[in-house]
Amino acid sequence: MKLVSWNVNGLRACVAKGFTDYFAKVDADIFCVQETKLQEGQFTADWAGEYEQYWNYAIKKGYSGTAVFTKVKPLSVRYGLEENHEPEGRVITLEFSSFFLVNVYTPNAKRDLSRLDYRLEWEDRFRRYLLELDAKKPVIVCGDLNVAHQEIDLKNARSNRSNSGFTQEERDKMTQLLQSGFLDTFRYFYPEQKDAYTWWSYMPNVRERNIGWRIDYFLASQRLAPFLVDAQIDAKITGSDHCPIILETAEIT
Repeated sequence: MKLVSWNVNGLRACVAKGFTDYFAKVDADIFCVQETKLQEGQFTADWAGEYEQYWNYAIKKGYSGTAVFTKVKPLSVRYGLEENHEPEGRVITLEFSSFFLVNVYTPNAKRDLSRLDYRLEWEDRFRRYLLELDAKKPVIVCGDLNVAHQEIDLKNARSNRSNSGFTQEERDKMTQLLQSGFLDTFRYFYPEQKDAYTWWSYMPNVRERNIGWRIDYFLASQRLAPFLVDAQIDAKITGSDHCPIILETAEIT
């Protein structure tokens, strides 16, 4: 099974920059998207073809939003965490016969860290939600988690220690989540690989020089380790300030 996740930073803009070609070429079984920046009725994914489509729109126009395209019809779909709705469109959960898939766009603490307290509270709620799911069946989480977990996960760790996405508080929440029974699948396969990033600033020459951060992840319940085949970063794919990431698994039973 092939799963793909991509923060497209505006789906309509990304479609204009080659998204549909990549979507067709990668031929994922499940394709998850974050930051769609759409409202219901604004966009029709005619190219999705054989895929079931599930959308979670933010109330605020041009903001956040998630979507999932899947060849396998899920048993159930949930939007949000505790409630079956949340105003920023950040979470979609699909239940399949042998696992849950959670597509997430984690809130950013903002450059001035004005949303850090909310971010940390949200992390606690999200972890509790994943553990509730994990008690029923294994979980795969994918999306933009808006944190570089370790120094190896960004180019300039020293100069970013107090910056959004690399504060000690955010990194500690990621550690806590992993210690709750989840694997960072990329590091499971490539624990020492450097210069492996999924996001780059739009500032001139930053991406060309690979001055990036790894903030997009596939996480998996630890008991799924025997089914994991590979995890990849498709860094050559442009169209957004993020690139797609890929998880390949054997059939999960």
